[in-house]
Amino acid sequence: MALKTAADTARIARDTRAHVLTSWSAQGAVSPLVITGGEGCWLRSGERRVLDFSSTLINTNLGHQHPRVVRAIQEQAATLTYAAPAFTDEPRATLARLLAEVTPGDLVKTVFTTGGSEANEHAIKIARMATGRHKILTQWRSFHGQTQGAMTLGGDNRRWAHEPGISGVVHFLNPDPYRSVFGDDVQQALAHVEEVLWYEGPKQVAAIMLEPIVGTSGLLVPPDGYLQGLRRLCDTHGILLILDEVMTGFGRTGRWFGADHWGVAPDIMTFAKGVTSGYVPLGGAIVNEKLAKHFEQNVLWVGSTYSGHALACAAGAVAIEAYRDEHVIENSAAMGELLLRELKTVAVRHPSVGDVRGRGLFVGIELVKDRGTKEMLERWNGPSSALANALKNALLERDVYMFCRWNVMFVAPPLIIREDELRIGVKAIDEVLEIADRYAETGKLDT
Repeated sequence: MALKTAADTARIARDTRAHVLTSWSAQGAVSPLVITGGEGCWLRSGERRVLDFSSTLINTNLGHQHPRVVRAIQEQAATLTYAAPAFTDEPRATLARLLAEVTPGDLVKTVFTTGGSEANEHAIKIARMATGRHKILTQWRSFHGQTQGAMTLGGDNRRWAHEPGISGVVHFLNPDPYRSVFGDDVQQALAHVEEVLWYEGPKQVAAIMLEPIVGTSGLLVPPDGYLQGLRRLCDTHGILLILDEVMTGFGRTGRWFGADHWGVAPDIMTFAKGVTSGYVPLGGAIVNEKLAKHFEQNVLWVGSTYSGHALACAAGAVAIEAYRDEHVIENSAAMGELLLRELKTVAVRHPSVGDVRGRGLFVGIELVKDRGTKEMLERWNGPSSALANALKNALLERDVYMFCRWNVMFVAPPLIIREDELRIGVKAIDEVLEIADRYAETGKLDT
């Protein structure tokens, strides 16, 4: 039922406060903005319009209420809303075919899930079943989801409350051209992975798993040659390469997938978020020909009630067609170049900005106390999120929503964004960075 009055939003806020548990939050501090609608790059809260400058949770790649996707969901709902995973139907089959067409290499068959966490759980199970090995190597700076296995894979602090996690997960250090011990030396970064691999035993390792570009753990872009080096390392030792493209997939980085920037094809690729732009929950793991053949005679011991849900797959199939037909990925690349250029210009004016990095419409701004020492303005995985919260609130006061964590601002607007809308967001960032500058100078947060 459409919301028509201010009283409606007040009632929703009261009901939320009384009856909803909000993720990753102490409930006493929760006071969410009531969203009553959306269109394109904009959210509505009653009469108020807010520019969505982080694609909500970096998932609404096509923006809000894309008419083709909405219509596809409506039409599918009138025909078939659900069929069990043991059956098949037109949207499931069509989306699986389209995924095989747009994903890199010989990725060919998909097992569908309801989101990225479950997709990553399936991926490590598939790797272990196919190789007969147990260990999974993955990066410290990473986030792969909120289920027990996916949490263990990530190096994010959100796993701490639920440890110990699953067995067999071994972490290694990321390459980070801005601040890691390897700098931009790709050979040193690869040598580190190889050393960890030898200590763990190459024949014990089922897969190396990583995000092509690290997402909410800092938006880290690896140096050229790194993904190719990992691919060679996996091939040498019979290890599977799993790429988590949940956040980087479907045009976010200016290519169909993050791996496309480096011409690397994984053995398994996981996806979610942009496949439907969040309109209906959907994720999946797509495997290459060799793995697909393995499971012709071996049981695939994964599954869920809602695998290949008809409404979700209908949304996904039409979303892929929209990415193609409407040149959305090309717009992401072009607007991404403009965004990076504009933010680097802004950074010159703000001493708290240590680095601006990214690909396409996937850009991170890292904030520091001092550009020379690169000391973080707010410690990653640290006890305080005061700076991030201050920046988010100041942006929202300017009717711009953006995702911030510790000392990183995540600039990731919908891929359909126009130049005039992009400049509204950049102007707001320029203004709120004054807060970070004062904090770096005085140690005090005053908005």
